Amino acid sequence: MNTAAYFAQIYREPDPFQYRQRWYEARKRALTLACLPRQRYRNAWELGCSNGVLSAALAERCDALLGTDLSAAALADAASSTAAFANVRFEQAHHPQDWPTGQFDLIVVSEVGYYLSAPDLSEMATRLRTSLADDGLLLACHWVHPFAEALSSAAEVHEALAGGLVEAFTYRDADLVMQGWGVSPTSVAACEGLR
Repeated sequence: MNTAAYFAQIYREPDPFQYRQRWYEARKRALTLACLPRQRYRNAWELGCSNGVLSAALAERCDALLGTDLSAAALADAASSTAAFANVRFEQAHHPQDWPTGQFDLIVVSEVGYYLSAPDLSEMATRLRTSLADDGLLLACHWVHPFAEALSSAAEVHEALAGGLVEAFTYRDADLVMQGWGVSPTSVAACEGLR
């Protein structure tokens, strides 16, 4: 599959995944935000930011947010979605080949990993671990049902991303799996001085 051509075709239509209309997507955004163990992040990165609907929500909790996506059309829409936020920037990128510099204390991989071949997925997982700050969180969310364009399953993606990291949380239902990992254990109660 030519991933760039696939997404260029999809993004000829505005909001092709209906991120702005579907309750499923609104609920997934709410779950993502609720699962973040910290109230604020210094430097965040959202891989596969699409049209920026989640980016706008993340921007309110981040000092700086980088959004990357393969589709130029999606990034143009994302820039419109986040126009009110000076702390957000976007870059067109094909991962794992294109990689930002720096350390991130929040990395969000939403619905991206299953478009990668096994070697690319392995490389991306390794590079994500090296980009994650010692106090950071890698959060991944994927649709669990098979579909024709998927090169990897949600389970394979999450297994690759988890390697070498400590699980912070897992949420799973009939349609999606959302997991977070860090370099060391995460406890909201400990951060708040409750234990």
